[in-house]
Amino acid sequence: MNASDWSDSENDAVVAAYFAMLSDELSGRPYNKAAQNKALQQQIGRSRGSIEFKLCNVSAACLGLGLPIIKGYLPRFNVQMSLAEAAARWLARHPEWEATLHGKAVPQIAEAAMLQVGVAPTLRNALPSEDLEHTQRIARRFDAAGRDERNRALGHAGEERVFRHEIHALRQSGREDLARRVRWVSQEDGDGVGYDIASFTPQGRERLIEVKTTNGWDRTPFHISRNELKVAQERRDDWHLFRLYEFARAPKAFELRPPLDAHVSLTATSFRASFQ
Repeated sequence: MNASDWSDSENDAVVAAYFAMLSDELSGRPYNKAAQNKALQQQIGRSRGSIEFKLCNVSAACLGLGLPIIKGYLPRFNVQMSLAEAAARWLARHPEWEATLHGKAVPQIAEAAMLQVGVAPTLRNALPSEDLEHTQRIARRFDAAGRDERNRALGHAGEERVFRHEIHALRQSGREDLARRVRWVSQEDGDGVGYDIASFTPQGRERLIEVKTTNGWDRTPFHISRNELKVAQERRDDWHLFRLYEFARAPKAFELRPPLDAHVSLTATSFRASFQ
């Protein structure tokens, strides 16, 4: 092993310290970065600077995994896959951690009905391609999109947030009549319709909204079904993809309109197997 290489035990120690600080930050509890660094120096025998750099690497790994990051540790994208594997190991050992994130978000929903809807990342300045590829490689390796898709609590909380946002937006526009007609379709009719929320513009036009939610950053990949794509194409003037991100901290949002392949790369990830 090269002297500069980090062992699994060293990576595990740094990741554990990172998640301890991230948990405190998301909960609004004070924590001491310098004290954590000093404790790690004593535990693994690395310098203060190398530990600081590695913690920034953990932020980049968390972006790839579709997770929140510590504000003070800006991502450094030259991340070894072994560090992302250490983060995945920590999550596997602490499955309650992500569930706690969603539980904290639920009480905030009624208090903050309106969301600030910004510009899609494809319309903003892009990251350098090499940096973006680092996070995408981790996202593919650990299926960040699939983790979000399987997380029912996260999906439910995101849909409820958008449902309340739509009602409030119509009321703010003086359309109480339309606000009363907004439907949470996936709850009332079940999944499979091709959208989650049936809302309206202030002018009375239908807004068919498919909600995709992540605790990660705005470029976290997401899953979209064949049926959702079909409805997006058939109802392209009415269909909206509402992307919620950084949900556990302070939810932000943007919308994408069909055709989706003008904004994102669509990749087939599974096949249906039928017996002959």
